[in-house]
Amino acid sequence: MIYEMRSYRAMPGRLPDLLKRFDTITLKLFEKHGIKQAGFWTTEVGESNHNLIYLVAYESMAEREKKWAAFSTDPEWISKRGETEKNGPLVMTFSNQFLKPTSFSAVK
Repeated sequence: MIYEMRSYRAMPGRLPDLLKRFDTITLKLFEKHGIKQAGFWTTEVGESNHNLIYLVAYESMAEREKKWAAFSTDPEWISKRGETEKNGPLVMTFSNQFLKPTSFSAVK
């Protein structure tokens, strides 16, 4: 199992809109494409309270590439993303990392 950690820094004032998009649109499309979420977090205390961080789990990088390609080109995603950004982008910056659990990790 590999985990992709994705981190978004929302545009000022747009984190609530980004959270709503995940809650009402993105997660349904993740499910449609077999993308399994492992958790979502916002910053309670720290450098920035404009961040959304989440993990998605895959059996392999090949599975990730196949599922992410299907999701990112899905016409419904493209349309609904455009609707949510009609007043400007929701995300200022984005980063991702691929994580492999250690042999002693509680999460495998």
